[in-house]
Amino acid sequence: MNWRFIGMALLLAWATPAQAQITVLDQAQDNAGRPQIATPAAPAAPKPVCGTQPIAIARMSWPSAALLAEIHARLLAREFGCDARTIPGDPAATASSMGTSGQPAVAPEIWVTRIADVWNKGVEAQTLRPAAISYAETGFEGWFTPGYVKAAHPELTGVAALRVSLPTFYAGRKVRFISCPIDWACSIINRNLITALGLNGLLEIVEPANRFEMDRLIADAVSRTEAILFYYWQPNAVLAQVDFAALDMGAYDADAAKCLAQAVCEAPKPSAFAPETVVVAVAEWVFTDIPTIAGYFQRTTMKLADMNTMLAQLNEPGATVEGVADRFIVERPDIWRNWVGASTP
Repeated sequence: MNWRFIGMALLLAWATPAQAQITVLDQAQDNAGRPQIATPAAPAAPKPVCGTQPIAIARMSWPSAALLAEIHARLLAREFGCDARTIPGDPAATASSMGTSGQPAVAPEIWVTRIADVWNKGVEAQTLRPAAISYAETGFEGWFTPGYVKAAHPELTGVAALRVSLPTFYAGRKVRFISCPIDWACSIINRNLITALGLNGLLEIVEPANRFEMDRLIADAVSRTEAILFYYWQPNAVLAQVDFAALDMGAYDADAAKCLAQAVCEAPKPSAFAPETVVVAVAEWVFTDIPTIAGYFQRTTMKLADMNTMLAQLNEPGATVEGVADRFIVERPDIWRNWVGASTP
């Protein structure tokens, strides 16, 4: 029996209310003076790698951007466990929405110069930013020749060599240059560039009625192993379907390029086509809230040749964007493993 406890109870019972209050206060002060053992706080739960909301990825209407969107959605789900989904996108509307609402979270192929005003507004407001360039190269337009022409004329390394090389193609006869449709801006640039390079008497300019005729003319010439030159752009399936060699266009000269783009260019001078800025655009909250995913997108640059290959696969009978994206993940871990990095769960 605890006599001390019983004695304390009797004392409180016999004491006046004032005495009892003093006794209780003394007991509280005794307890307060003793060292207290602090209960350790529970560690804060780490933030989810993917955040707490779905990661929306803009799928633009053109094939290369659609492929990138589907590839990234699959990799984020497979390698990080994210709820990643693609949604329809339009360049200007998507960039504007990313800048104002933070949604969608990502647009894998934004051509910055095409929507400069909207893009700059979002970047200046620090609501979106480029995570990486979409493609390793910045030159997307140029002149090409079939691989068999390049093999027969190893001296033909760039457009600067055409003046000497072209007369050897057909014993002085003009060589066909397949340009783009006459209502495209590139047709003006090509004509002025031919003049700037001194090739007017050496090339026969062919301007097709449309994109389909342009592709047909190139395919027909290749089937005949004709020595031709042609204009084209990337990313594009055509350049992966046949062995084509890009010609070095030389340095880019902004003033010369401006003149080349005018219908009347008094003194055309050579210049490469204007470089393009194509980026993986990411809403700012991705960097602050889910930095692991932001880091993934900072590593997602791809070579144009690899995209050209996928676009060629997309032209195969029965092929779909989703199917080609799945094929890329199965066949090209040599590319996407670097995107994923070593920090995946």
